[in-house]
Amino acid sequence: MLPAALRMHRSADFSETVRRGARAGRGTLVVHGRIAPRSSGVHVGFVVSKAVGSAVVRNKVRRRLRGLVMEHIDTVPEGADLVVRALPPAAAADYRSLSVDFSSALVGAVSRAQARAAGRP
Repeated sequence: MLPAALRMHRSADFSETVRRGARAGRGTLVVHGRIAPRSSGVHVGFVVSKAVGSAVVRNKVRRRLRGLVMEHIDTVPEGADLVVRALPPAAAADYRSLSVDFSSALVGAVSRAQARAAGRP
């Protein structure tokens, strides 16, 4: 379970992170990341649409993604907002392939977000 302090609650935070954050996509998911210097802590949100599958499948994918975030939370810099969006292939993916895609996308999104926060393109 993702602790309440790490969850992204407001719709505006989701929109802001997706619109203005750096994006890194892989075969099963997309990670949007934004570094907000005025923000403290890390906030994470998930988007798993009906295109992924039935409610049972979406919940399974969301649980797996939450587990992956908890495994990698130490690598996320302070003040980061992340939105993890599952793509339809995530429904058929096993945990290991989701883990590889998430790790790779997280590194890409965070490094791009840090570059943007530092003023580099």
